[in-house]
Amino acid sequence: MPSNGSLRPSGHAPKLAVPYRPLLLVLLHALLVVASYGLAFLLRFDFAIPDRYADTFLLTFPLALGIRLVVFEMFHLYAGLWQYVSLRDLLSVIKATTVSSALFAAAVFGLYNYGFGTGFPRSVVILDWILCMGLVGGARMLNRQFREIRFSRRSKERRALIIGAGDAGETLLREINHSFSLDYDIVGFVDDDHRRALARIHGVVVHGTIADLSELCATLDVAELLLAIPSVGGHDRQRIIRECLKTGLPLKTVPSLSDLSQGIARIGHLQNVHPEDLLVREPVNVDTNRLLREVGGKCVMVTGAAGSIGSELARQLAALEPGLIVLYERNESALYFTDIDIREKHPGLETVPVVGDILNQAKLQEVIGKYQPDMIYHAAAYKHVPLMEAQPLEAIQNNIFGTEMVARMAVEGKVRRFVNISTDKAVRPVGIMGMTKRVAEDLLVTLNGTGTTFASVRFGNVLGSAGSVLPLFQLQLAQGGPITVTDPEATRYFMLVTEAAQLVLQAGSMAEGGEVFFLDMGDPVSIGELADNVVRLSGLEPGRDVMVQTIGLRPGERLNEELVRGGEELLVSDHPKIFQAHGLVHETTEFSEEFEELRRLLMQRDHDGSVAQLNRMASRYQ
Repeated sequence: MPSNGSLRPSGHAPKLAVPYRPLLLVLLHALLVVASYGLAFLLRFDFAIPDRYADTFLLTFPLALGIRLVVFEMFHLYAGLWQYVSLRDLLSVIKATTVSSALFAAAVFGLYNYGFGTGFPRSVVILDWILCMGLVGGARMLNRQFREIRFSRRSKERRALIIGAGDAGETLLREINHSFSLDYDIVGFVDDDHRRALARIHGVVVHGTIADLSELCATLDVAELLLAIPSVGGHDRQRIIRECLKTGLPLKTVPSLSDLSQGIARIGHLQNVHPEDLLVREPVNVDTNRLLREVGGKCVMVTGAAGSIGSELARQLAALEPGLIVLYERNESALYFTDIDIREKHPGLETVPVVGDILNQAKLQEVIGKYQPDMIYHAAAYKHVPLMEAQPLEAIQNNIFGTEMVARMAVEGKVRRFVNISTDKAVRPVGIMGMTKRVAEDLLVTLNGTGTTFASVRFGNVLGSAGSVLPLFQLQLAQGGPITVTDPEATRYFMLVTEAAQLVLQAGSMAEGGEVFFLDMGDPVSIGELADNVVRLSGLEPGRDVMVQTIGLRPGERLNEELVRGGEELLVSDHPKIFQAHGLVHETTEFSEEFEELRRLLMQRDHDGSVAQLNRMASRYQ
């Protein structure tokens, strides 16, 4: 199915006519030229042309026709699609008729001034110029008008209101009027600019402001809302979307400004509004030049390269022109598709997909020894909180001793920099997953001074990542509900995967050894409110169409996440969205003894002993 909305329904001109279209257009323009030229003579002589001027007409119209048709070809008048005629097309018509009229006048007056015939009526040239512009341009506008009338009479299933009466709203209305696939009946606009109140755009009225939305939807019998304000972001966009959600109607939006500017999408490619659109996030700015110096031309390795964070890190690293990216991942199917995606977007980049486990020492030695990465971004980890509560030994083995294995192989392979992906759940941890990430952070602090620069970067939940709450809500909604929340008062910090990866790269470039960086995650988001918004964004009402049930906090979860742990404070860094957790001093000998005790208990598969030891180590600096 074509993606540009140009589906041709049955009943239109047969395809056999298409090859002859250029010839038909030339013939049509020829008829219009002859008609304008003949009508110019008729008007000049009040529809009673004297015989001598009739002879002049017959003698000169081949010249007028030839000049017009040649100049029209030079201005590409035979190439345009008349159903999409625009002001630019009409300007081309004006230019073509003006140039051809000037050439014709020069030719015909030159002939008559040098004794050819008895004189040429000069007013005919002006009349012919005006009439030709009117006929050639008018034919195009008539075709467009006829098409718009035909579209307006087609069956329109959904009465819709456009939010935003600016350029995007006007363009969206035009696309809807010209498209069979966008079967909306636009009943009006709303816009917060009071100067546009009661104005008309292509005959459609701007009825009021966002504050009037609910009342207008009821009055105008609106079935769907179309958001056409791609340039608005932050609190304003959040406010508008919330007002739209109050109506209980389905909501779609035009593509983002970046997608439109890059030509990835058109205004008419309407999309669903996603929960992340309700996050108030300021744009992330990174020091691209610094990152290019850091990564450009070097070998970079990413562990967990097919996961939510790892794959996005790999994609953004690919844009920084590294010499080579090693994608280390044990999920071979996900790794395969991640590699394909990066290769397609960066065909000149060399990538090496490696199927391997971070606990496999021989494999890590082989890969690091062969490719000698300059830096490693360590994203491989178990992150699902309830699962890790049920299987703590696997969490300890993978998240702590897997991190140790990669880190020690990095030291052995003389890797310059090692950046560990951590979590806000490592702050005053109450669950197994958070405890393992906390101990992994402490481990890397003790490894500094070994020739490799180690640093960790903490951040909150990635909205929409595998295992996060949002995909669960969406799955439950698709199944008809109920949607389950742990506690309506619970809050979590959320980030978009793109901004998280950008800031991880920026923080990693700032590391000097032993730092624990913390990303600015904005305001905490209510889980109950997030669940309600997921329902409302589907055009349903929570509690009426879909039930939202409270199931209580699960093992390893707490009501609210914290930013810093005991003895820490957040210090500003060179970047406004990156902080450094400062204040902890580790006793390396004591930590090493505790670490080896944890290893012994794990190898003995001592469940209770391992969890107790993990808890002691993670609680030491709280």
